[in-house]
Amino acid sequence: MTITYFGYGSLVNIDTIPAATQVVPGVLHGWRREWKVCGEGEDGLGRCALSVREDEGSEIRGVMAREPRAGLKKLELREQRYHKVEGIGAAFRCDAAHQPGAGDMFLFRASPDHHRWGTDSHPILQSYLDCVLAGYYRIWGEEGIDHFIRTTDGWHVPVLQDRDSPRYPRKIVPDPDLACLIDRKLAALAVRYLTAEDQRRETVSEMRS
Repeated sequence: MTITYFGYGSLVNIDTIPAATQVVPGVLHGWRREWKVCGEGEDGLGRCALSVREDEGSEIRGVMAREPRAGLKKLELREQRYHKVEGIGAAFRCDAAHQPGAGDMFLFRASPDHHRWGTDSHPILQSYLDCVLAGYYRIWGEEGIDHFIRTTDGWHVPVLQDRDSPRYPRKIVPDPDLACLIDRKLAALAVRYLTAEDQRRETVSEMRS
């Protein structure tokens, strides 16, 4: 017995999923990514991660992942700020010539309690973004990063500079060339960066208001 799901963010990075998982790169039609799921980490500080919304005119690259059903509880714990959207297999097309049957394929979308844009108190973790973009780069190269940026909304959300002291639990260490490439791409978006002190100050301000 197996489960089949579509990864469009950190799940694209095979270093973050079980080694025995079968992964097939491809495209999901009718969906778009957005920086719109917020919650607190084990340190009690806020963070913003990726979600998706239905968008008839869009398509996003990602991976079809298939693993033993025994891994479902662990996967759901990892994605605890999300709920499953079932029955999306018909919208998936893989990059390979042979199209494997997607079966009962699902994806994770932000649950209503967490569905909101990131803020200064809930920024994107640079360590999370590095992990996501490293996954896209491994499969599709620089064009994978460009595609991710084009098909993701919410680049007004600030990015917390935590690369040197990563807060993301499934952090990776990008090699210097990849880190420079990521930084150049984000600079072209005029992404706004925060320090840890900036976030703490904003968090305290919100608690007092």
